[in-house]
Amino acid sequence: MTNTAQINAAGTGNAGDTGNAGNSANAAAPADGPAVRRPRVNFAQAAPKAFKALIGFDAAARDGLDPALVELVQIRSSQLNKCAYCLHMHTSDARKAGESEERLHMVAVWEEAAHFFTAKERAALALTEAVTLVAQGGVPNEVYDRAATHFDDAELARLLALIFTINTWNRLALSTGKVPGTDER
Repeated sequence: MTNTAQINAAGTGNAGDTGNAGNSANAAAPADGPAVRRPRVNFAQAAPKAFKALIGFDAAARDGLDPALVELVQIRSSQLNKCAYCLHMHTSDARKAGESEERLHMVAVWEEAAHFFTAKERAALALTEAVTLVAQGGVPNEVYDRAATHFDDAELARLLALIFTINTWNRLALSTGKVPGTDER
């Protein structure tokens, strides 16, 4: 599951994009209405080397990881970062890949709904939360150690890289004003 279209999906548009599709409706919100966005930089077009490097890093991170786990990690990070663009994209991708609505609804409360997820998935979700919220307390040893019991060193390194990339995609989508539901792959 390392195709470029899927990787581009993380909030940056397609590397071949020449416009700012989906961004022309962005500006300051009226006091009593929805936010209207104004155009922002098309990152893929303006920084193609950086964009391609991020795509490569994302592809390397995903390599060999369970695609369902990849989507769960991306969904949880996007929830924590409040990135509606990436959250919409990854929940849609998870549905297309056969993920149940029931489990998708439980990702945000995975600790209270532990029986919906395997021990390996719960370890990955805990690590996702710790790394995504690293400024709030680091990555506790018990969280890291729990993940290390379910992933060998190579898998754990790729899982960490996946968490790093989704956090980067979230920040890119939020910073460039990607509109949820537009899926600019």
